Amino acid sequence: MSKSVVALNDRIANSFVGRWFLLEGCGLPNERQGSRFTTEIRAGLTTWAAMAYIIAVNASILSDSGGTCVCPTSDGCINDTTYLACVSEVKRDLITTTAAISSLSSFLMGLLANLPVGLAPGLGLNAYFTYSVVGFHGTGMISYRQALAAVFMEGWIFLFLSLLGLRQWLVRIMPQSLVLSVGAGIGLFIASYTASGGLNVIGGSTSTYVSIGGCNPEDYVSPTLVGYCNSRVLRSPTMWLGIFTGGVFTVFLMMYRVRGAILIGIFLTAIVSWPRPTAVTYFPYTATGEEMFSFFKQVVTLRKLEKIGNALDVTSTLLMLMTTRTLYSMAKFAGLRDPVTLDFENSTIAYCVDAFCISMGALMGTSPVTAFIESATGISEGGKTGLTAMTTGIAFFISIFFSPIFASIPPWATGGALVIVGSMMIRNVTEVNWDYIGDAVPAFLTLIIIPLTYNIAYGVIAGILSYILLNGTAFVLKKLSGGVMVPPNYDEAELWVVPPGSMIPIWILKLLGRERQEPEIELESPAEKVNDGDSGTVGHGEQVISQGSSG
Repeated sequence: MSKSVVALNDRIANSFVGRWFLLEGCGLPNERQGSRFTTEIRAGLTTWAAMAYIIAVNASILSDSGGTCVCPTSDGCINDTTYLACVSEVKRDLITTTAAISSLSSFLMGLLANLPVGLAPGLGLNAYFTYSVVGFHGTGMISYRQALAAVFMEGWIFLFLSLLGLRQWLVRIMPQSLVLSVGAGIGLFIASYTASGGLNVIGGSTSTYVSIGGCNPEDYVSPTLVGYCNSRVLRSPTMWLGIFTGGVFTVFLMMYRVRGAILIGIFLTAIVSWPRPTAVTYFPYTATGEEMFSFFKQVVTLRKLEKIGNALDVTSTLLMLMTTRTLYSMAKFAGLRDPVTLDFENSTIAYCVDAFCISMGALMGTSPVTAFIESATGISEGGKTGLTAMTTGIAFFISIFFSPIFASIPPWATGGALVIVGSMMIRNVTEVNWDYIGDAVPAFLTLIIIPLTYNIAYGVIAGILSYILLNGTAFVLKKLSGGVMVPPNYDEAELWVVPPGSMIPIWILKLLGRERQEPEIELESPAEKVNDGDSGTVGHGEQVISQGSSG
C-alpha cells in the first residue's frame, strides 16, 4: 500500500467520519480492527457488483405480475399486444425502482446502523409476491396494488417489533448449533443456486431431478424444459467463461491476495460478454437480445415512474413472511456479533432500517426489501463498517442513471464469485457441536434443507422442530425418571439458554432510567476457553452463561 493511501486512511480515521464509523485508528476503544477507508470503499463496490444483477432480475420477475396493467380476460393476455406493451413499460419502471430502493436502503443501513450489509428486493420474496399472490399477469389471489399495500403494512409492523426488541431477541434464542448451520446452509444455497441458475453447471433431469447441465439450448430435452440437457453436456461457452474467468481466475488472484480480486473477476467476465459477435455474448441476435442490446446502448437514461409509483390499494392487506436470519448471519460473518449476548452491534437500528425500507419499497412498487447474502462478498474483501454499505448504496444510485449498463452484467459473471463466497461461509460447520447427536441432527437438517428447498425459512423450521422434538423429549424423560433416563453422552450436549441480558432494547432501558447489566461468562475449567468469539460455546459446545451470581 502506497504512503499516500496510508496517509489518506490515517487522516480519515482521525476525523469525525472515522469516529462515527469506528475505523481503525480513530482512537475509540471499540474501533473495528482492520477497517480502513480505502478497504471499505473497495468492499462496497464488490458488494454492489455481486448484487447488481438484482436490477434486471427483480424487474423481470415482478413484471410478470403485470403491475398496474389491466388484463380484461382470464388467459393472462399473453397475445394482447397492447397489454404486453404496458407490461414492458412496467418492467422498465421496475429497473429504476429496484436501483433506487437498493440505493436508499443500503445507504441508510450503512449510515445509521454502521453495518457492511447491502439491501435490495429479495429473491424468493419477489417470486412469491408475483406468482403466488398476484399471479402471472394478475391471475392470482389479489391485485398488484393490494399486494403492495400488504407489503407497506408489513414494513410498519416489523418496525414496531424492532423498536420493542422482539425481532432481535427471537433470533438470538436459537440454539447455537442451529445458528451456525444456518450460516453454512446459506453458503450451500449460494453455491447451489449459482451452479444451476447462474453458471448452469447443474441442470434438471426428468428421472433424477438434477443432473449435469451446461448444454446449449438446441440440446435441451424440449424447448419448454429449459436447462434439461438431452446430450452434449458441459458445452456451454458462457458456463466455461464463468467458471474460468469469474471463478478459477478470481481464486488465483485471491491466493496471491490481490486486492479486489472478486470485483476484477466479475467485471472482466462482464466485459468479455458484451460484444455481440461472440459465442459468449449477453446480447444474442434474437428478439430478446435485440431489445436488451437496444437498452444497453442507451448508456445513460433516467426514467420517471409512470406505471408503478404510489400504486397502493389499502382496501386489502396480507402479512408476508419475512426472515431476519440473513441480516444476522451477515453481521456474524463480519465478526460483529457479541459472543456473550449473541446480539450484534446496532441491531435495533438495523432492523428498523430494514422495516422502514420495506414500506418505502412498496411505495415505489416493489416487493419486500431484505439484507442480501451477496454482502458476504464485500465482507470477505475486508468490509467491516457502514462505509461499505454506503458505497454500495451510492453505486446503486449511479445505477439509476446508468441502468442500461449495470443491468447488463450477466449471471455467469457473478456466478463464480458467489460460489467462492459459499465456500467461505461453509466453514461455520466446524463450530457445530457434532459430538452430541441431539445437536448434530437438527444442525444437519438445517444445513441440507436450505439448499435443497431453495428456502432459508424451511431449513430453519426443520432445525427448530427437530431440536425441540429430540432434546425436549430427552429433557422430559430425564425429569420424569429423576435423572436416570439420559443419553449416554448427554453431558456433551450444547446447553441451551435464553440469551443473557434483557430482551428490552437499550433505548427503552435508558428512558426508564435503567442500565443494561453486562453478563459474565463462566468456564467449567481453567483450561477451557471460549471459541474464537463467534459461537459462544465452551469445550464440546457446552455453553455456561451466568448473569451476576445466578447459574
